[in-house]
Amino acid sequence: MQRRTFLITTAAVAALTGVPALAQDGEKLKVGFIYVGPVGDGGWTYQHDLGRKAVEAEYGDRIETTFIESVPEGADAERAITQLALAGNKLIFTTSFGFMDATINVAQKFPDVKFEHATGYKRADNVSTYDARFYEGRAVMGTIAGRMTKSNKIGYIGSFPIPEVIQGINSSFIHARKVNPDVEMKVVWAYSWFDPAKEADAAAALIAEGVDVILQHTDSTAPLAKAQEAGAIGFGQASDMAAFKPSPRVSAIIDNWAPYYINRVGAVLDGTWESQGVWLGIGDGEVEIGEITEAVPAEVKAEAEALKEQIASGAYHPFTGPLKKQDGSDWLAEGQTATDEDLSQMNFYVEGITAEIPK
Repeated sequence: MQRRTFLITTAAVAALTGVPALAQDGEKLKVGFIYVGPVGDGGWTYQHDLGRKAVEAEYGDRIETTFIESVPEGADAERAITQLALAGNKLIFTTSFGFMDATINVAQKFPDVKFEHATGYKRADNVSTYDARFYEGRAVMGTIAGRMTKSNKIGYIGSFPIPEVIQGINSSFIHARKVNPDVEMKVVWAYSWFDPAKEADAAAALIAEGVDVILQHTDSTAPLAKAQEAGAIGFGQASDMAAFKPSPRVSAIIDNWAPYYINRVGAVLDGTWESQGVWLGIGDGEVEIGEITEAVPAEVKAEAEALKEQIASGAYHPFTGPLKKQDGSDWLAEGQTATDEDLSQMNFYVEGITAEIPK
């Protein structure tokens, strides 16, 4: 078995703010973070670590933060989370879907520690969940993809076939097809959140099938590098991935975790923290649309930005009927929108996608 080494880094800054002091003789609040990838991945984990740094900047020497990076989902995660709890961290953020059961298991053993789990759905008195409506951003990216493809073939690199990822595939396809009825979507699964080699292979496979626009729900910049080689275009995922501007990276979905992290750390500091579940999107500032570059025609940029504003204001929901499931059965009637419960359990493609969801 490959040996995995956990890197622990502790950091604090000295800017003092007017936040209420932690009780118990000025003791610092210790806050821990568990990351599924390396902080230098340029995507998902990088954005979560920016949120951690924002917490440091906000609360200064009232807190101390620690992170453990590149933690595999499964038994290793439970050991790493336990390590943070034993080290005295009173608030722990676990930042990947596959950490869900490990978070619940450790929380049961440490009832005085507060836990925040990203993208999951299991909660307890000392466990909150937080998620982002990534599918809203996918609608905007899908619009650009549908307008800009020349081959009418767009590709999607999926991580794991869970509802969050399936939502993104469906939202991208629905909105690509709205602006280009001839669009086809090819899907390749990497079975990893962060594996540059697998992601590069997935992008190469899509390009070999004639795809000239690539979307991804994986965390590295490898698909953009492959798109660059092939003259295709793509989008930043989780982070701006600005090194690939103005093309092949023509826009991005950016996850802005900083406001949530600052809010929740503040709630622990002032004694108001309670278990909750939130799902925030473009209108809340948690999902951001990165710069749409000059590689995108002005009229397409305007169309994408208008869609973003409609979603942000609540005037439009990306899953609005009429929509059918892949098998042709009715899903949403004219004007009907999907409920959060529908979306949280999504396990089907919409009509028009010919790929199959792995079992």
